[in-house]
Amino acid sequence: MMKIAVYGAACVLLSSMSMPAFAQSASAPQLDRKTITIANAPLYPPMEFKDTKTGKLVGIDIDIGEALGKRLGLTLKWEEIGFEQQLNSLATGRVDMIMSGMFDLPSRRETLDFVNYLTSGAQFYTRADRAAEIKSETDLCGKSVGSSRRTTFPAEIAKWSAAHCEAAGKPAIKIVGTEGSADARTQLRQGRIDAAAQGSETVPYMLQTEPNTFIAIGKPFTEALLGMAFTKKDAALRDGIAGALKDIMADGTYKAILAKWGMEANAIPVPMVNSKPLN
Repeated sequence: MMKIAVYGAACVLLSSMSMPAFAQSASAPQLDRKTITIANAPLYPPMEFKDTKTGKLVGIDIDIGEALGKRLGLTLKWEEIGFEQQLNSLATGRVDMIMSGMFDLPSRRETLDFVNYLTSGAQFYTRADRAAEIKSETDLCGKSVGSSRRTTFPAEIAKWSAAHCEAAGKPAIKIVGTEGSADARTQLRQGRIDAAAQGSETVPYMLQTEPNTFIAIGKPFTEALLGMAFTKKDAALRDGIAGALKDIMADGTYKAILAKWGMEANAIPVPMVNSKPLN
């Protein structure tokens, strides 16, 4: 959970970096472009969202993306595209890459390459006023759990239910596909579902921004890597971003950004490409 002191220290560190506006990356090849377009759906705080006061696009993906752009001398154009349309936008060349809280999945690697930059996993949570009733994950057996149908979470919940509910002779979890994570939270507040699941990278932020509203249940029940997605024909941009990520990890920028958003637990030790450490 974010602490005010940590947030302030991180902001000071970010603002005081000696790195120039367009510092040449030490690890990345020189790119033959000056601008790249990135697909992003700003509906997933703290990964990406619109500041309610300014309307500005903010979040950890935005901060990391801009830091990578500076290392490579690139101007970034963030294109707001619904998650379900992002893969098509990348394939048709409307955007150069996707950076929008996307999981690096083996099935996606058939057509995409990923530069991994954070860990994640599915996390159950419920309303705080049901803490005495739902104390552990197995208390969800037979109850309704909502999660965005645009993600892999409904399938992961079904798999978890089969292994921990049905295999133990308990009723299966009733899975409710929602329009997104925000819709799941709304249904949970209204009592239409008993619990919900979303990425572990977002739950601490949610608990901090909505105190005494929700509680996490247990620990993340899946493990995954978040990745920036590229077409397989654009290895140059993929390698440039991977090299720049290595640089900002080495100079402390990456660590400071994660601390700003209270996501130190989601850090990876080294950059990875398609879930393998960068050479």
